[in-house]
Amino acid sequence: AFDRLKIDDPVGAISVHGVCGLFGLMVVPFSNASATFGAQLLGAAVIFGWVFAVSLIVWSLLKATMGLRVSEEEEMLGVDVHECGVDAYPEFVSIKSSS
Repeated sequence: AFDRLKIDDPVGAISVHGVCGLFGLMVVPFSNASATFGAQLLGAAVIFGWVFAVSLIVWSLLKATMGLRVSEEEEMLGVDVHECGVDAYPEFVSIKSSS
């Protein structure tokens, strides 16, 4: 569903932490009589709001200070080559042209 909505989530964090976390919150009233679905939804909204606001601040600071992207050359070669000097997955690398 996130792919069809064109939401960039390469490691599946939204599915695992967001969807499954919300599911975990919403099933609490089935095992705890004092919990209500409304309170659980309010809690989910507060958690979402806090994470969104803090993430927006942190990512904005990172973007303004050091940037969020590597150079186009580093991206094409692979960041593992730039950072470590070797291909992380050489079995998946196609033959590179010698220049």
